[in-house]
Amino acid sequence: MSVKAWGVLVLSLLWLAAIPWLGQGDADLFVVEQLRLPRLLMGVMAGVILGLSGAVFQTLFNNPLATPATTGTTAAATLGALVAIVILPTYGALVMPVTILVSFTFAVCASLLVAKIASSGRVGMHQILLAGIAISLAAGALASGVQFTADQASTFQAVRWALGNLGQVGYQRVLYLLPICVLCCVLMLRPIRALQAYLLGESRAFTQGVNVVRVRTTLLIAGSIGVGATVALCGPIAFVGLIIPHMIRLTAGVERAVFIPLSAWYGGVFLATCDLICRSIIPGRELPVGVMTASIGAPVLVWLIMRHQQD
Repeated sequence: MSVKAWGVLVLSLLWLAAIPWLGQGDADLFVVEQLRLPRLLMGVMAGVILGLSGAVFQTLFNNPLATPATTGTTAAATLGALVAIVILPTYGALVMPVTILVSFTFAVCASLLVAKIASSGRVGMHQILLAGIAISLAAGALASGVQFTADQASTFQAVRWALGNLGQVGYQRVLYLLPICVLCCVLMLRPIRALQAYLLGESRAFTQGVNVVRVRTTLLIAGSIGVGATVALCGPIAFVGLIIPHMIRLTAGVERAVFIPLSAWYGGVFLATCDLICRSIIPGRELPVGVMTASIGAPVLVWLIMRHQQD
């Protein structure tokens, strides 16, 4: 990377270090250590997973709109987590592991279904994305039905969770997400050379010796693991996996060895910054982080589309 890129990276590290000390109220030691630092770590790890998954899915499907959200993975993970929260019986310490497991299972099923459609060779990428949208709509309808069958307390909990939230006391959820984040980074960053070959299409990657079935399956499962865990722990958080890779592509180019790691890192920086805004913008109250990412992401996406049309 250039000297300028390294400078921006150092500034982003300094910014993350400052975030726990910023915001409303007194930043005493307990608040920083037990409230703000855990949610900073959650924001960075969730953003890394979402940014990384978005960049990898866009490369894998050779489509700038392909993210875990547009391929149905996020909606399926959301449905799985809602099933665990509202319907399945959970007991004490098993609540979070069960939610993560069910969310991950639903996400993997959706991803493998899309991968199966993609591997048939009889459909184009537009049809594959339409299949993902169909999965998202079906999962959204089922999620609404699940909430409708729940009691008032469960419905309230599900609605709050569905808006996205990083707030917590202590490090329990951080410890759940940390190994999953590390696993996803290892699995999704290892085949960067293979992903570089995907820039010319899956068939061209195959002629260059890439085992496309293994790479595609590994990346889809790794993305499903990360997205499923993120959704279960933080709720569905939109636009991170879509707009961050776009911004990195505009500033750093399409070289996968740079594009994918930077998408992961700045996804974490972006989500942590959004959380800071959420807990600072309204005195005495906090906005859900999913509301903020959507509020920022939607206008940025419209701007990117208009910019692409002008080019």
